[in-house]
Amino acid sequence: MISAEFPWLTTIILLPLAASLLIPLIPDQQGKTVRWYALGIAFVNFALTIYAFGSHYDLGNHGFQLAESYPWVPQLGLNWSVAVDGLSMPLVVLTGLITTLATFAAWNITHKPKLFYFLMLVMYSAQVGVFFAQDILLFFIMWELELVPVYLLISIWGGAKRLYAATKFILYTAAGSIFILIAGLAMAFYGDNVTFDIAQLALKDYSLPFELLMYAGLLIAFGVKLPIFPLHTWLPDAHSEAPAPASMLLAGVLLKMAGYGLIRFNIELLPHAHVYFAPVLAILGIVNILYGALTAFGQTNLKRRMACSSISHMGFVLLGLAAFTELGMSGAMLQMVSHGLIAASLFFLSGVAYERTHTLNLDEMGGMAKRMPKVFAMFTAGSMASLALPGMSGFVGELAIFLGFASSDAYNPIFKGVVVFLAAVGLILTPIYLLSMLRQAFYGDENQKLTQKYNLFDARPREVFITACLLVPIIGIGLYPKLATQVHDAKTVQVAAHARGALPVYAQEASTLYSSAIAAPQLSATAEPTLVSLAN
Repeated sequence: MISAEFPWLTTIILLPLAASLLIPLIPDQQGKTVRWYALGIAFVNFALTIYAFGSHYDLGNHGFQLAESYPWVPQLGLNWSVAVDGLSMPLVVLTGLITTLATFAAWNITHKPKLFYFLMLVMYSAQVGVFFAQDILLFFIMWELELVPVYLLISIWGGAKRLYAATKFILYTAAGSIFILIAGLAMAFYGDNVTFDIAQLALKDYSLPFELLMYAGLLIAFGVKLPIFPLHTWLPDAHSEAPAPASMLLAGVLLKMAGYGLIRFNIELLPHAHVYFAPVLAILGIVNILYGALTAFGQTNLKRRMACSSISHMGFVLLGLAAFTELGMSGAMLQMVSHGLIAASLFFLSGVAYERTHTLNLDEMGGMAKRMPKVFAMFTAGSMASLALPGMSGFVGELAIFLGFASSDAYNPIFKGVVVFLAAVGLILTPIYLLSMLRQAFYGDENQKLTQKYNLFDARPREVFITACLLVPIIGIGLYPKLATQVHDAKTVQVAAHARGALPVYAQEASTLYSSAIAAPQLSATAEPTLVSLAN
């Protein structure tokens, strides 16, 4: 673990939080000054993040870097312990970019602007705190802290059913968070050495029944936020009622916190239990992919359709985590970054469309391409990225996951073939519901009642700029994936080797839990020496 000479990570976490506390002192009731202030803080923090990583982070090192640790509450053994590695670094950069753009996207907020931007900055601190935390209690505190701003953003600035959606969100996610606290305390007090440090928790020799129990609890906790079927029902409601900036953060960052948690805790801390649960993750991933895609067909609300699309796309992340291969793990990370950029752009553009039409109902739209050609072009580009068009980031992420799972030696060929086939079916369904969405909203005859009632003007320069800031990295990663993979490859290789190292010991025992038709982890004679060497 490499320590930092300057507290870069602490500064990145606390700057937005400290700046948010000054917002009530700004003499501004209309929000014109406070929006510039919040945007400036978000941009400065993002620039600070880029500088800290660009000048002090070693891409070839898979260990923790820029580490800081200070006693916080010694009586509880709670330390302010933060660090960054290949898992957290790309997600922190993603968080900074999307939060800055979401703050800019909220330019037209006039209702309680001080409170709105205060919540945006508090959530910024909590999100990066989740990715930096190396103390499991600190992780839990940051995880809980970001729930409150999301709840208030939906309940105050949301749509007609905002209170229902916000309450459902907080009940689901808060209930899931309890499992993080229970599992964290159980692992901390396991054995003779009581510690909350995540690196120390990874060194403990847990019994297999204990690992399985902890893995199940954490899977529920992270499964709520990912979300995994059947813990997903809060997401379409939250997205359909949330304001566009909140939806950008919800889809672009918050879902990725769950994927990060699965890698950091379930795979890194509990690798032996992962052998047992990996086939379950693969099955749940397929369910997510197909269920999300099929459910999207039935949605007439624009944002609900994209929310169901997010459920489908996050299923690919589960598939990558279950692969036991370096390519699968790298693909899962790439898919999280890619989906964050794509979903943020589509939800922002849905907000742009809503500002013009005052509706999210696809049945009430139609022919908008004539009036809003720029919005139509940007919406089409985002949809093409979401349906994994070659040359865009969605394609390389999903391709890596497919190849990573298909090349895995950990599964019976029949099970592997069925999983890959069903995932491919989901991939075919994606362009159907996305192109149908474009057709309903932008093609065909105009809705005369809509055009007569509202002025359907085209995208402003601010809106084009925000979308371009998301589309440029989407296309850049699609054409040259190394832009993203070089950031996390050193770590994903190490995590995949760590997971595969548990296979020779536990694969035979785990396989008895499943029928031979879907045989779970089994190793070929040629694969086992490779796995053993990787583990060593």
